[in-house]
Amino acid sequence: MSFKPYNQNQLVLFPHSFDDLIPKEHPVRIVNSVLDKIKIEPLLQAYSKEGNSSYHPVMMLKVMVFAYMENIYSSRKIEKALRENILFMWLSNMSIVDHNTIARFRSQRLQAAFKDIFTQVVLLLAEEGLITLKQVFTDGTKIEAQAGRYTFVWGKSIKTNKEKMLKQLEDLWSYAQSIASEEDKDSEPPEFKELSKEKIQDTAEKIDRMLKGSPVEKSSSKTKAKAKLNYIKNNFEKNLDKYIEQEEILAGRGSYSKTDHDATFMRMKDDHMKNGQLKPAYNTQISTENQFILGYTIHQDTNDTGTLAPHLEDLKENLGEDIFSRIESATTDAGYGSEENYELLKSYGIDAYIKYNTFDKEQDENYQKKHKTFSKENLHYNEEKDFYVCPMGQHMHKTHESRKVTRNGFEQKLSHYQAKNCGGCPIRNLCHQSKANRSIERNHNLERHKQKARKLLLSEEGIKKRKQRCYDVEPVFAHLKHNHHFKRFTLKSLKKVEIEFGLHALAHNLRKKVA
Repeated sequence: MSFKPYNQNQLVLFPHSFDDLIPKEHPVRIVNSVLDKIKIEPLLQAYSKEGNSSYHPVMMLKVMVFAYMENIYSSRKIEKALRENILFMWLSNMSIVDHNTIARFRSQRLQAAFKDIFTQVVLLLAEEGLITLKQVFTDGTKIEAQAGRYTFVWGKSIKTNKEKMLKQLEDLWSYAQSIASEEDKDSEPPEFKELSKEKIQDTAEKIDRMLKGSPVEKSSSKTKAKAKLNYIKNNFEKNLDKYIEQEEILAGRGSYSKTDHDATFMRMKDDHMKNGQLKPAYNTQISTENQFILGYTIHQDTNDTGTLAPHLEDLKENLGEDIFSRIESATTDAGYGSEENYELLKSYGIDAYIKYNTFDKEQDENYQKKHKTFSKENLHYNEEKDFYVCPMGQHMHKTHESRKVTRNGFEQKLSHYQAKNCGGCPIRNLCHQSKANRSIERNHNLERHKQKARKLLLSEEGIKKRKQRCYDVEPVFAHLKHNHHFKRFTLKSLKKVEIEFGLHALAHNLRKKVA
């Protein structure tokens, strides 16, 4: 039988090179060539001039980005690849970096510089004509945090516990007043509206004085009252300190995880128990064009409405002040449809192809038939005299105006209208269920924005953009989550999570460029 020669100890005249073993069009070469064009001055600032020499940041960056392209996210597995994988050996020029150095580079060195690196790659893609920066498609998804799923703190629980503490103080005060001697009774009882250390100390001292000076002899009620007072003295101030600290961590949120204070509990479409329970997570927002990620931000908000303003501000900060003069349109789903967001895009001169919450329902014929007559959206409005006309022809005049401020500080102006006589109306039960005369609340500025959005969305261009959104931004999340198994962060804290997602985003853009 004939075999080709096989001798592991055979010497060769010209040693093998890794470069000979890697195909010319391999993705690792794309990573190498693209990142060689990046200016790394911001990254160099993360290094100290003193101490031992460090591994070159360009080499570390190439290795990190290529690892994410290859679905290798663990620092220990990256170290293993540097020892065994010829692609990583070629990138690193045979440098063997330990996993601690890799972890420090990812979580510390990249913090201040990565957004700049990512932006440079986006601008390179624009120079090559792969993106135009004339239109953006924005969407968000919730990604589970690397935190304990059952170690949570709820804002409502803190509020409830503080109210219970106040109630206990008030009840004990009332009891002490009822059994105190005349000279020990306090003519000015404390206000039990807000809890503070001073109030706890002052009230406890007064209750103690009244109980000691009480003419009532020993009784079970008095014994229980003394026990409650001792508990208040020993625990209330410590508990209050704990609640104050927790409220500072919450910073206006509804919840946080004890093992990752930046993570907020969010309800997601799918989880490990398949029952839609709340889990600690981050709300990730991206803007795309041709399935390339133009920008990304990480938020602690549980809904998308309030994330658009900071997301666009981040785009402007990274891509430059003139970016909004280049972007002609923005397309999103109904989660972003708010007066604040319409006004924001109008101020930037960007056409807002953004659905409002009832847009899809309005396209349903059955919904239109059901709400055609009695819905407040379909009541006739006389703009000149500022009144609505009810289905029976009665004028509904403005009663007053009110203002509401959103979480982001945006002020909304609301107008209130009411009919004068709904009594005896034959269609009252169909028109409204209120026992009083029918009243409606209208935001005229929002209605004008919705009318403009409706016109844009139903236009030929609008229909095209709505279809394009489904296969532009949404597949990016599907690609990251399902093809590259990125369903849970591996790092903790908002800053580190932002770097981790940024690496996934950059790896995605380079994969897309190769394709």
